Amino acid sequence: MKAVQYRRVGHVPEVVEVPVPEPGPGQVLLRVTAAGLCHSDLAVMGWPEEQFPYPLPMTLGHEGVGTVAAVGSGVTAVVEGDDVAVYGPWGCGHCHNCAQGKENCCPRAAGLGILPPGLGSPGALAEYLLVDSPRHLVPLNGLDPVQAAPLTDAGLTPYHAIRRSLPKLVPGSTAVVIGVGGLGHLAVQLLRALTPARVVALDVSKEKLELARTVGAHETLLSDGAAAARVRELTGGTGADVVLDFVGAEATLAVAAASVAVAGDVTIVGIGGGTLAVGFGGGLPFEVCASFPYWGSRPELMEVVELARQGLVSSHVETFTLDEAPTAYERLHAGDIIGRAVVLPHG
Repeated sequence: MKAVQYRRVGHVPEVVEVPVPEPGPGQVLLRVTAAGLCHSDLAVMGWPEEQFPYPLPMTLGHEGVGTVAAVGSGVTAVVEGDDVAVYGPWGCGHCHNCAQGKENCCPRAAGLGILPPGLGSPGALAEYLLVDSPRHLVPLNGLDPVQAAPLTDAGLTPYHAIRRSLPKLVPGSTAVVIGVGGLGHLAVQLLRALTPARVVALDVSKEKLELARTVGAHETLLSDGAAAARVRELTGGTGADVVLDFVGAEATLAVAAASVAVAGDVTIVGIGGGTLAVGFGGGLPFEVCASFPYWGSRPELMEVVELARQGLVSSHVETFTLDEAPTAYERLHAGDIIGRAVVLPHG
């Protein structure tokens, strides 16, 4: 089968031929129908060799959906022909967090060598994907696979982040979304679907700000040196109750810190390498809560899929073939993708 692999540190990914995996006991083989591309992939491929933690070659892709092609012995929860989404942050399955579906918070996974598909384990940018357990599969229930693939990270991660701040997103509140990319454009929709808050979107791209307006942002602002002051003007000087930074660079974190209200939330989702000073005299207003969430829980992925099935959120996508995936990564790195890039391994 064809697969997109990162084979050598510092080199571009390649389309190669690899054997089709066979499911062992308790495992599920998927015929991949759609797989999303993420900036996290670019971050991984940007690590220097002395810091690279995963074995190579590695098949990329941590956003995947597919059709069950075969099951290993003992699997009864899914059958051949089921259309499913893959929950990515695999855990041990036995600890207190995993028992609640919070495998993204599993404290044992790293020590046991359990790694997410596409981020250490073979990923979804291939014609077939081997999933370790049916508990990591969520039924699509008729949802379009192209729409569903981004939901497994680009939808799940902002959903998880927003749910943490729901008590502050009351009528009259303001939420700021910094970066209207693959995650940010879904965050705008999730805020509109889940809360009565006014949604203000910031980006450096006019095209992405137009997308933000299209998907429901009440206000859009260029993310520049004057952005925080404009947020405070929009809020009568108080600032935003919740700021979600989907970039995470020094410049955007500075905007976030200067935009948030007293007792507000600053949530850092982007992995742009910036840092935020926290503490008295650190530049944040009193009682601000700063967090950096990781993916989301299995129940939350089910909820995101259901929101999409109800038409409350939709992924703005550009599709590519498997052979075009390396070019899609180049365009993603250049900032030329509006929304999410989705690869269709079978055409």
